[in-house]
Amino acid sequence: MGLSERDRAILDFERSWWTQPGPKQGAIRDRFGLSATRYYQLLGALADSDDAERYDPLVVRRLRHLRRERLRARFEGRSAGGRPQR
Repeated sequence: MGLSERDRAILDFERSWWTQPGPKQGAIRDRFGLSATRYYQLLGALADSDDAERYDPLVVRRLRHLRRERLRARFEGRSAGGRPQR
C-alpha cells in the first residue's frame, strides 16, 4: 500500500526531533496535531511496516530495537534504562 505523506513525516521527525528546541511532546502536538499517545501508536505501527523500513531502515530498526529492550526490561522486572528491581 505504501506510506502516506503523514507516515513519511513522522519517520522524518523521529529521525531528527532531538535537534529541535523544546520538549518532544510539544513538537509532536505542534507539527502533527496529535497527542503523544496517538503519535506513539502510529509510530509503533510504522515500526512494524515493511514500507517504513524501506523508506528509513535506520529509524525503523532503532524503533524495533528500543521496543525489544523495553519488552526485555519488563520481562526482567526492571526499567528499560536501569538495573533489575529487588
